[in-house]
Amino acid sequence: MNDHLLQLSPEPLWRHFRTLCNTPRPSGHEQRLVETLTAWADERELAHERDAAGNLKILKPASPGCEALPGVILQGHLDMVAQANAGHPHDFTRDALDTYVEDGWLHARETTLGADNGMGVAAALAILEDDSLRHGPLEALFTLEEEASMRGALELDEGWLQGRYLLNLDSEDRGQVYIGCAGGADVVVGARLPTRDLGEDEIVRRVALTGLVGGHSGIDIHKGRGNANRLLVRVLRALEPFGACLVAYHGGTLRNALPREAFASIALPADEEEAVTQRLVELQAELASELAGIDEDVQLALESAEPDAPLTEAASRLLIAALHVAPYGVERMSVEVPGVVETSNNLGVVKLEAGRFHLCALVRSLRDSATQDLADRFRALFSLIGAETRVENAYPGWTPDPESTLLARFRRLHLEQTGVDPDVKVIHAGLECGILGGKYPHLEMISFGPLIRGAHSPAERVEIDSVSEFWQVLRAVIEDLATARAA
Repeated sequence: MNDHLLQLSPEPLWRHFRTLCNTPRPSGHEQRLVETLTAWADERELAHERDAAGNLKILKPASPGCEALPGVILQGHLDMVAQANAGHPHDFTRDALDTYVEDGWLHARETTLGADNGMGVAAALAILEDDSLRHGPLEALFTLEEEASMRGALELDEGWLQGRYLLNLDSEDRGQVYIGCAGGADVVVGARLPTRDLGEDEIVRRVALTGLVGGHSGIDIHKGRGNANRLLVRVLRALEPFGACLVAYHGGTLRNALPREAFASIALPADEEEAVTQRLVELQAELASELAGIDEDVQLALESAEPDAPLTEAASRLLIAALHVAPYGVERMSVEVPGVVETSNNLGVVKLEAGRFHLCALVRSLRDSATQDLADRFRALFSLIGAETRVENAYPGWTPDPESTLLARFRRLHLEQTGVDPDVKVIHAGLECGILGGKYPHLEMISFGPLIRGAHSPAERVEIDSVSEFWQVLRAVIEDLATARAA
């Protein structure tokens, strides 16, 4: 499948990306891909190892005469975000992606593409098989579960990597190089809330909010896109005067993706159904007007639902109120790095089933202290409704080093290869560099990649021309680091 990718250039990179598209690899299900890559390494007689966390390292000896030069680590993550449009029957644990080219961009039909971070992984594999390239010792580090928890990087063995320079291939902007990133943490809230019997005069209906663009919860958080959880809670507040009471709720699927859809089952007096339907029409127009030019295709619908026990009126009101005031979006912009979000939060996953409430939010910040403070605000807020809050999978940010010699070399080479001096950036997203730098403080690191848009959503796509440029620059950097100046 995806044979058309073999017609694209550079052929080695696209050939490996085809393998990634044909091999299911959502977070937590990377084993099949690991087996495929280790078999490939064996065919090429490349040594490979796995650490205790399951991360994969493939090694290639230095070119003759370059054995004493500092080693280079090519780093990416094997997993991808699994998001499909509503109603599209794609099983990310079994099905290959269905890719197509349109107007110079590669897409996947109705699903995420996995260019994040498939492009970086494919590029590293292509470098490993490029015997025309002069290079020092190479290590390709492929981590696990980056999208779900950063587990691979967090549990990476110390003392396992030998290189001095690390090229993280997980960025998504053409003509840019990243030297810093936000840290983050998952905030998980849980509670058991009281329910009551459904009244004789009550019916249960499902309110569906759909049609949002979605996107990456870090790099898209400042763009004003709708968050389905945020918006549906607002709708539920507006329906409370009609006697609406929460029965169930399902919104969002990943803590690091802006929720595109959310669904709430509500109990309401049967004689209020017509009024609620009319109010939803008004609310849809209101939301579409506010989101004009960004998420104006938002849709609200009232659908049939199975009868079930609602929360008590008090519990329903308290939960909706807490969700309504929960921190969301951009908390603060950076002063030190103008134009970059410093601290933010995404209400990623919200669930309510049979009185059991679950929320998972992702807090990000360039300052670890701000991450901790925002997580504590969640704990304080939801303690008011008797919920328990825990902070999981915390990872540090990556402190920028604008004086890095690796950065200086990259800028020179990028200008030579493309005619453009790259923008030096700090990203409001969780690159693994901060974690790796904590374990290997001697590493000099930069992050770069091709142009990817719509990551973490079915709108994900990669610009084909930018992949060729990315490959050209990557080869030039590796060859330059194999010169005498690298010593």
